[in-house]
Amino acid sequence: MPAPPHRLRDRQPERQERRKGGAGVDPHGFDGGKLIKGKKRHLLVDTLGLVLHALVTAADVQDRDGGVLLLSTLFGRFPFLRKLFADSAYAGPIFQTGAAKAMQGLAIEIVKRSKHAKGFVVEPKRWIVERTIAWLNRCRRLARDWENRNHSALAFLRLASIRLMLRRLCNPS
Repeated sequence: MPAPPHRLRDRQPERQERRKGGAGVDPHGFDGGKLIKGKKRHLLVDTLGLVLHALVTAADVQDRDGGVLLLSTLFGRFPFLRKLFADSAYAGPIFQTGAAKAMQGLAIEIVKRSKHAKGFVVEPKRWIVERTIAWLNRCRRLARDWENRNHSALAFLRLASIRLMLRRLCNPS
């Protein structure tokens, strides 16, 4: 006589907690200054606003630390780089010494906000990277923090910058 069928054979196991986690997710972090959770993009752009190099980190990485990390990952790719314009978040000895170790002979000029400025004022050389970030944020994929991995977010950032460069090359107006 055959054994009676096992009634629990087709039942689902107990529900497990299903959430993103493990080795496939990079930590997001929290930026206390801007009160945002997610990732932070560190960009090195030329005077036309085209992306030369980029780095994506968790949001809790300070700007000056991310800037040093960005410069240290260049590995001599831009030997013609002589002057770097940065905002006041990069002022101080930490960024200065880190940038000097990463690239010898690089002059850093901190572009400070005018003391007489009230509200939004366009500062020379400082608006270039802000304009580039605005151009890149037109891409839907970059408008929000969708990616779980930093290298995936960096890949989409590079794709968007390639798209931007191709448009400017095809329409030189």
